[in-house]
Amino acid sequence: MSALLAVDAGVRTGLALLDREGRLLWCRSHNLGTTARLKKAAARVLFELPLLQYLIIEGGGQTAGIWEHAATKRSLPCMIIQAEDWRVDFLLPRQRLSGQKAKAAACALVGTILRREGGSSPTTPGHDAAEAALIGLWAAVQLGWRTMPILK
Repeated sequence: MSALLAVDAGVRTGLALLDREGRLLWCRSHNLGTTARLKKAAARVLFELPLLQYLIIEGGGQTAGIWEHAATKRSLPCMIIQAEDWRVDFLLPRQRLSGQKAKAAACALVGTILRREGGSSPTTPGHDAAEAALIGLWAAVQLGWRTMPILK
């Protein structure tokens, strides 16, 4: 199975895995505490997903660089984007007025998309996982793996 991994980069990292049809398989978050732990976790996550075909990272600085370096070591195609790249396609302007509003809207939207597309989650994903899921959905649309999900 080919897959895409979306990462909301940070010491507190959001991850989402999508299959080749752009279906969200899982999303989760991890508070790794330090960049040293993040470095080990990034290499381990990419190693544990041998059929991974693409990595998309939202963020910048050292934490995004750690993921990009791990992808390069694995010869994995990788794209780095910023929140503004995907939020404009998923969130209303009033939801993008602050990071806090955008994160809350992302959580609600992912819950709606999961229910609509037959996915399940025992709880509503936290904002890091929810944003990673939306990053992955955005990337899957950009790559032509799927159409844009219905948002209403």
